[in-house]
Amino acid sequence: MKITLKDGSVKEYEKAMSVYEIASDISEGLARMATAGKVNGELVDLRDEVSEDAELEILTFDSEDGAHAFHHTSAHIMAQAVQRIWPETKLAIGPAIENGFYYDMEKDEPFLEEDLEKIEAEMKKIVKENLKITRFTKPRDEAIAFFKEKNEPYKVELIEDLPEDAIISFYQQGEFVDLCAGPHLMSTKQVKAFKLTSLAGAYWRGDEHRQMLTRIYGTSFPKKAQLEEYIERIEEAKKRDHRKLGKELDLFMMRDEGPGFPFFLPHGMLLKNTLLEYWRQLHTREGYVEINTPIILNKELWLTSGHWDHYKDNMYTTTIDDEEYAVKPMNCPGAMLTYKHEPHSYREFPLRMAELGLVHRHEKSGALHGLFRVRCFTQDDAHIYMTPEQIKDEIKGVTRLIDEVYSLFGFKYHVELSTRPEDSMGSDEDWEMTTKGLRDALDEMELDYVVNEGDGAFYGPKIDFHLEDSLGRTWQCGTIQLDMQMPQRFELEYTGDDGEKHRPIMIHRVAFGSIERFIGILIEHFAGAFPTWLAPVQVKILPISDKFKDYGEKVLKELLKHGIRAEIDTRAEKIGYKIRSAQMKKVPYMLVVGAKEEEEETVSVRSRFAGDEGGKRLDDFVSGILSEIASKEIREVVKED
Repeated sequence: MKITLKDGSVKEYEKAMSVYEIASDISEGLARMATAGKVNGELVDLRDEVSEDAELEILTFDSEDGAHAFHHTSAHIMAQAVQRIWPETKLAIGPAIENGFYYDMEKDEPFLEEDLEKIEAEMKKIVKENLKITRFTKPRDEAIAFFKEKNEPYKVELIEDLPEDAIISFYQQGEFVDLCAGPHLMSTKQVKAFKLTSLAGAYWRGDEHRQMLTRIYGTSFPKKAQLEEYIERIEEAKKRDHRKLGKELDLFMMRDEGPGFPFFLPHGMLLKNTLLEYWRQLHTREGYVEINTPIILNKELWLTSGHWDHYKDNMYTTTIDDEEYAVKPMNCPGAMLTYKHEPHSYREFPLRMAELGLVHRHEKSGALHGLFRVRCFTQDDAHIYMTPEQIKDEIKGVTRLIDEVYSLFGFKYHVELSTRPEDSMGSDEDWEMTTKGLRDALDEMELDYVVNEGDGAFYGPKIDFHLEDSLGRTWQCGTIQLDMQMPQRFELEYTGDDGEKHRPIMIHRVAFGSIERFIGILIEHFAGAFPTWLAPVQVKILPISDKFKDYGEKVLKELLKHGIRAEIDTRAEKIGYKIRSAQMKKVPYMLVVGAKEEEEETVSVRSRFAGDEGGKRLDDFVSGILSEIASKEIREVVKED
């Protein structure tokens, strides 16, 4: 048989070979690193045999699927350790997740944080035992009997949900046997570095009416150095947590009176409004007009748009004058009505309408997470109406705009093209034309992208921008969605150059996405130390004592006159305390004023970037900071040798 490897090379074998055996034939080092395989694009175990011509990819921890197999085996090792220590523990599910794994379990006495060390110690023993991992199957009825005998009710329930003719897959390592589809490693020895990270509660099958289980989270790596690097990154992420910094910097708060509904405090509003001011400047330059549409509109509108059928469970509804209404989860239906307000000609196209629209979406309480997952947020929407011939140029224009925004903040990003989902609206021809329009624009701009099959919106294909922050995490923010369905459903028209009525093509697009979520990302990206142009407080004036308060107020007045966001600290505290306080609030510039400064009409400048910058004339400082703000410069911190 001929085996075609990922690099295009071909290996020939006279008999069937397991994926592991082929990996060993290629390289002993590769076999040691291998975690799973892909045969003709299908994920398989290293134990699986290949018996005919095939394309084969040997997966290692460096690939997403390879890491998944590694983490899945780690979850089994953890479960085995738990049942060795507490044999009465009942197991539910233990999947691999991004950067690790978890297992949901039920124990007579609740798990405690200190139990994690005991479990880790037992896991080390299991790894050291180098237990061979094997796979076997049973018919459904035998599998049910097997787990009933082991008193594992959650496993029994999972199997009972499968068809009667199902063949059930098991994995065994030593005395431990678990229900699992795989794939898994060849032995426990490969999991050389791991850490159990946290405990949480989790309802069985996510149903709040079912049993509450304990979820133990962990992570694992082939090498200790990788684990140490990951732990350092997690610790840094904790320091940068936007919920922690949001409280310390007085940016926003969450209240039990409104779960998932953020309150922006004065400094948070300065940050938010600065972002929105930049957004408006950018969109004015790019020829957008700004609109604003109502938050509540009647059910008929949402039926017309298709949201009622596709999104009702996430919408807040109410009754007004005996008629059903919904709080908008999207801005687009309101934009459709705005377009229909007056007749349009092809001469107006492309017509770019932008809206900073407040939307509400019902999220489950367990999914809420600071500003990242909320129930109301401002979306920087835009809807662009155009002719079919204008699709490519508009897509390229929006892509350049989004690139400009992300580059400003120092974000790298990658692009995904998402295609037609199963629950889509519209004809095959519409989807082929719109998907081609997106693809052609990306190709002409020579942008690298991956295709995300079946993940488009129900009304059209889309381009998603996944930005990378300073910790290497990715966030999906910007999106461009091409839509022929909404204009049809709302019967939008324009007069063409032939004098006839035509249906416009429409783009939905966001750059920031959710403003709230983007602010959360920025807080963590900059660790709260925003560039000067974005900082809620750009300058803190620090009089050495009450005697110099008046001069400090004079400096403050001059800064405010030039639109510089400044505050003065008039507390009866020592200057060292005031400086540390301003540093804790991550203020870019501190101006210390005393006798010398008052006499010479100067300020003693300290910055977050370079420390003590010495004395400057006030007008020189003003011109310098105004230039920095205007350029939106991200000033680097000067590190001492």
